[in-house]
Parts: sequence; C-alpha cells; structure tokens
Amino acid sequence: MCNTSLHPFLAALPKAEHHMHLEGSLEPELLFQLAAKNNVTLPSSTDPAFASAESLHQRYETFQNLDDFLGYYYIGMSVLVDGSDFEALAYAYFTKAASQNVRHAEVFFDPQAHTSRGVELSTIVESFKRAQARAETDFGMTTQLIMCLLRHLPLSGAVETFTQAKDDGYFADGTLAAMGMDSSEVPFPPPMWKDLYDAAKESGIRRTIHAGEEGPPLYVSQALDVLDVERIDHGVRALTEGDDILISRLASANTLLTMCPISNVKLNCIPSIALFPLRKLIAAGVRFSINSDDPAYFGGYILENYCALQESFDLGVRDWEKIAKGSIMGSWCTEERKTQLLMEIEDVVNEHIS
Repeated sequence: MCNTSLHPFLAALPKAEHHMHLEGSLEPELLFQLAAKNNVTLPSSTDPAFASAESLHQRYETFQNLDDFLGYYYIGMSVLVDGSDFEALAYAYFTKAASQNVRHAEVFFDPQAHTSRGVELSTIVESFKRAQARAETDFGMTTQLIMCLLRHLPLSGAVETFTQAKDDGYFADGTLAAMGMDSSEVPFPPPMWKDLYDAAKESGIRRTIHAGEEGPPLYVSQALDVLDVERIDHGVRALTEGDDILISRLASANTLLTMCPISNVKLNCIPSIALFPLRKLIAAGVRFSINSDDPAYFGGYILENYCALQESFDLGVRDWEKIAKGSIMGSWCTEERKTQLLMEIEDVVNEHIS
C-alpha cells in the first residue's frame, strides 16, 4: 500500500474494473486446495515452484515475459474441474475486490482452456453466474462476464466456442456482456480474426481485444480498423512508443483503454511504473481505467495498482476523480448504474475535499 497522504482517499474511491481474468485471481493457496480436492497432480517433480504455495508465490515474482507467465497460468487452470471450483474462484475475487471498493467489475474468462479439458461451457458460465448473484447480494457489486478466446489456438476452435455461446443464448440474455481475445499476442495480428469479429458485430455483440501489450502500435490500429472493436485492452506499447496520431484517435472516439500497470512491469512490457504513460493519457484526454489483470500472479489487486501509480506520479484528488469517472463512463453497465456510481464518486471526492 502507498504511504502517501492520499491513501485513505484512494481506498475509499469507488472503482470500476474492466481488465481482470478470473483465472488470474487463482491464488496459490486455493490452487493447492483445489488440486488436492480434485486429485490433480501438479508438476512438483519437474518444477520446484510447485513444492508449496509459498514457493509458487516466490516464482510469480520472476516472470520473464508473457509466455513465461502463461505457462504457469494454464497449469493453474487445470485444478478447476467442477462447478463449485469456478464459483469459489469468482466469489473469492469478488470478495477481495469489494474490500477495495470495486463497485462494478467486467471480468474475463477463457472457456477454451476448460472445454478442452472436458468441462462443459454451461458448467463454467452457470457457476460464474452464481458467484455474480452472491456478489450483488453480499456486496452490492454489479458484474459482467466477457468471454475471451485464445489467439494461440486455431481459429476453428474460437469460432466453435463463440458459436456455442451464441446458440446457447448467453449473449442474447445478457449472461455474456461481450467477446474478447487474449493469450500470446505475437505473432497473431488482429486481421487473423476478422471473420470472427465480423460475426460478433453482425449479432450485435460488444467486442474488445488485448492489443499493444507486446505487439506494436500497428496491432492497436488494426484492432480498431479491421476488427472494429469498441475497447482496447492494454495498448501500453502504442502509448509509450509515442504514436500521437493513434492517441488522438483514441481520445476523440472515447475508446476505453483498460490499463494494467503492475502487470506491464511484471511482464517486462515497461521497465518501471515511472514509465507508465499516465500523464500522457491524462493530458491527451484518453478515457482509460486502471486494472489488476491477473492479480494472483502479479501481486497486486486494483488498489495496489492505484497506489503504485500514486507513489510514482503524486496525482491530486481531481486527477483521480477524472480517472474514476472516465472508467465508469467507459463501462458497459446500464446508464442508471453509471449515474449511481458517478454520484458515489462525487460523494467521496467532496467528503475528502471538505
């Protein structure tokens, strides 16, 4: 946590999270618990990191790049077997997020990583829905699910999963709020997925994609031009490499960037928090949100990300008010919910100022 005078304000500030992978909130303690419950053998004989939850925490401190992280990420997913596992995973995240005053969360999940192991899509989705209902009852938190497809797998598998979710009515009834795409970014440029994104657009389904984390600014432009996405997840390289035309375009279109500073440092996308393009975002008028990405692996939930930025940039209350309100305005919740959350932010800001 930050030691600045603004920490109580940051803790109290109502937050919206838009870039958090539910599988990425699988803490080592729960991972080992579920592995024992489901008789899943972890690779402790070949990787000493799996000797204990403590050693796994330590290994998570030394990721070299995105693919290094993803290797552990997919091993972790293997312990999620039945509906109670998925519900426990999601509810644990919602509980932690609520403790940091997340009031609205739009969270990712990777169905292909589970259906490929024999888990039914309905098991995954219905279990997450139960956790969402509990979070709304227990914490007053609104949540939405974004189904992400995996770039490193063949297009046919992504199309099959998308089609199944669509045919099952999960998009039409609002169970799934949007479609996204994640996993290894290079060398899988956005145009590879044009037909899939066209199909989603034709069905009136919201669309987002991870772009510009490891890939060049061109990937962000292609995501906007070729895939016609409504949101960009990451985009840090496009901003740090100084593509001013693209930055102006994002600002003028009010395209939400979902930024993950601690994750960007942990995966060596940027050398330090101090090089995160925070002031450039604010000065250019880009709408963005600050998020935790895969908090169990990167050692920071949403408040830790807020604090890391505050320690490096020493922002004022009005800066954070602008960031918080921009994240609400970029959300996919109802206009009524947005109005409510904006009022909550104003109440906290006014109380702190007074």
